[in-house]
Amino acid sequence: MGIAARARAALATVAVAALLVTGCTPSRTASPGATAEPTATASALSPSPSPSASAPTPSPTPTGATPSPRPTAGPAILERGDSGQQVRDLQARLKQIGWFSGSVTGYYGDATVTAVKGFQTKRGLPVTGAVDQTTQDRLRAMTHTPTAAELADSSSGRGTSTAGLDPRCLTGRAICISKSTRKLVWVVDGQPQLRMDVRFGSELTPTREGSFQVEWKSRDWVSTLYHTPMPYSMFFSGGQAVHYSSDFAARGYNGSSHGCVNVRDYNGIATLYSQVRVGDKVIVYR
Repeated sequence: MGIAARARAALATVAVAALLVTGCTPSRTASPGATAEPTATASALSPSPSPSASAPTPSPTPTGATPSPRPTAGPAILERGDSGQQVRDLQARLKQIGWFSGSVTGYYGDATVTAVKGFQTKRGLPVTGAVDQTTQDRLRAMTHTPTAAELADSSSGRGTSTAGLDPRCLTGRAICISKSTRKLVWVVDGQPQLRMDVRFGSELTPTREGSFQVEWKSRDWVSTLYHTPMPYSMFFSGGQAVHYSSDFAARGYNGSSHGCVNVRDYNGIATLYSQVRVGDKVIVYR
């Protein structure tokens, strides 16, 4: 081998040694005016993971505010089986806004549980039938402090007082109806037998006032004008009657009749119907 050949071999050996030391790959030189190819990134060169190996795609986060947690009931202040003045106060307040239709007895029984559940459902409170602090606060904000008369109420029971009754009611057999007190009293020979809450017609369809008598009765009557049930109807003035109203039982004094005298105590009106005869007096007064 000549001197020139040995020199070229030595240079090639040095170049290969240099490449092995650095571990680099020689860059491709671009021709003048040509665009160099971009160097691929490691992520692009790596194989894509299979669907089974990929992490689950998280559900999109809904926009807007996080929903408020559902309210939970607090400790019971009053509940089924309790009795006393606080229960009387509760019943009287529920009665003011049409949720309780029975007598104010001071005993927390089934009727009171049902009334409290209805009130709680309407206001979006936890429906337990027991009174917690939130339920009590909401009820008190909507009602006034019960009067002595409201706390002593016996609206669907027997009572002996004739105070406030029209004198026409005190003889014979009379359904005595007061618009001012919104009470019906069934009186026989001057002795009150039953007392019930009632409501009347609106200004457009007022309940007529005066002295009438029961003209006819129907236990399962349905209105021919409004096509609504009128159980235990006792007609006293044309199409106007005393009868049970499920709407009155549900909505209280938030509604009105089309002129009839509505009763919301189902058991009370059933008892009254069984005792009243055609020809008995009906006295409607203020």
